[in-house]
Amino acid sequence: MNRTARLYALVEELRAAAPRPLTVAALATRFEISTRTVQRDLQTLMQTGVPVRSIPGRGGGWSIDPAMTLPPIHLTVDEASALTAALAAADASTPYAGAARTAAQKIVASMAGPASAAARELAARIVTLPTHADSAIRTAVEHALADDMALRLSYTDAAGHESNRVVEPAGLLTADGRWYLIAWCRTRRAGRGFRLDRIAAAAPTGEQTQPHNLTELLLGSAAAGAVRPTALASLTPSR
Repeated sequence: MNRTARLYALVEELRAAAPRPLTVAALATRFEISTRTVQRDLQTLMQTGVPVRSIPGRGGGWSIDPAMTLPPIHLTVDEASALTAALAAADASTPYAGAARTAAQKIVASMAGPASAAARELAARIVTLPTHADSAIRTAVEHALADDMALRLSYTDAAGHESNRVVEPAGLLTADGRWYLIAWCRTRRAGRGFRLDRIAAAAPTGEQTQPHNLTELLLGSAAAGAVRPTALASLTPSR
């Protein structure tokens, strides 16, 4: 069994036993490897975001939170290729790019057979021109959206004018390969779009805000006709 397959099998072994912990010795016996290799594999899983944890003391061992993991996903060749292409587009300027990378690692670890081979072959055929993006800005935007937190921005518009303002994030818009933060601008007292690669600095104010209606903020703008991406439509609960 190669290491990728073993990591996947290790997760499934812990999931089957959850919430009961398994000792390193038991896992080493199960997979016929050394305890040192098991320890190294468990550390790798932790680093890639898999919710495994060590429980110290008598009766302890390693366990996984089944509520925080997915059951095995069987992808077709086309589905694996589609995910590979989508993840390739998640460069440093893309929101949630860090999470996309760890998701890619988990998907690769879970795939086998033709789907895995197709994904790896396609990955070797995709290249991208690097973009210069500040991950701290991207992270600040992500957290502000998740926590409904006001942001203080330093922004340069299309005409090169620089400004500082406090905004209340409402959502994200993607168009022509660019990402925009849609927010209520306290300076303009209206909805505005801020291209992420034009934000020079972003810092949370620590102030909680009320959620804004994204569609209403887009009314009257060039993006008034924006629609939910087809691939995401099924993820949104009906109202």
